[in-house]
Amino acid sequence: MKNSGIIMSATHMKYLSFLLFLVLSGCAFINVSLVQPPAPLREALIEGEGRPKILLVDISGIISEKDGTDGQMLSQKVSIVARIRETLKKAEKDGDIAGVILKINSPGGTVAASDIIYHELIDFKRKKGIPLYACITSLGTSGGYYVATAADKIFAHPTAITGSIGVIALKFNIEGLLTKIGIENETIKSRDKKDLFSPFRATTPEEREIIQRIINSMHNRFVDVVFQNRKSLIKREALEALSDGRIYTSEQALEAKLVDHIGYLNETIDAMKKTLGVKEAKVITYHRLGEYKGTIYSAFPEQSHILHLLREGFGHFSQIEFMYLWMP
Repeated sequence: MKNSGIIMSATHMKYLSFLLFLVLSGCAFINVSLVQPPAPLREALIEGEGRPKILLVDISGIISEKDGTDGQMLSQKVSIVARIRETLKKAEKDGDIAGVILKINSPGGTVAASDIIYHELIDFKRKKGIPLYACITSLGTSGGYYVATAADKIFAHPTAITGSIGVIALKFNIEGLLTKIGIENETIKSRDKKDLFSPFRATTPEEREIIQRIINSMHNRFVDVVFQNRKSLIKREALEALSDGRIYTSEQALEAKLVDHIGYLNETIDAMKKTLGVKEAKVITYHRLGEYKGTIYSAFPEQSHILHLLREGFGHFSQIEFMYLWMP
């Protein structure tokens, strides 16, 4: 038996050696992905008891449609847009979900991603017919506030920052740098606007006007969304005056009717219980294996939005992104 074991081990070694020889010699190609796909969402009880469930949905960091990987490049991370939709679809199937609270700590993100999440939340409210609250814990600016307006009530921590209603589009003009190092841009285009907002040359006045019209349109949509959800509290003229891109403290936002209450996340949960008419409720969230969700303040891993932009946006010089983003 021992000899048989030795023979088997030697045989395996021969196969492995032969396989390695094929790979190194270019005679074989093995496509093995080292990045693990994301695991399904699972429910985690954070606190409380009883049958009714209050779902805590974390919206933190840059709001983007782009997937990514973890810091070790070992597992795939779905975009916040995909995760929010997956979360809401799971919640739709649970009859015990009585209310949802958005825990927001975000400077905003792309116009498209912010608008998609807003749309998903409005659609969820229509289908599920349960109260939806938002609580801005630290930052709820630009796209973060855009998303918050889908809620029936918006709470903000005493030290939270919100506002920054507006749109921004950024580019680097690297024409001078390329000239200094002896690199020339050669672009062949069908018409003169084909390379609109190119980083390889200065923007013409006509092109700037074209981009400005797009930004104005997206800005108007932002104001429309806020007004649609808060028109019983604020007049359109007052909202227009507030929507110049500036940020607000929670006290200023409350005075301006951009938020409804100043309170901590636990107070938002208590307010939700009161709305539901229950003394006890389970506070739950959905997470993936390996993500810590021990308290109501546990968050998904968040990266610096400056690093995100350097990696995802500014790194692609040919790409223009319109952003609902506070970026000081």
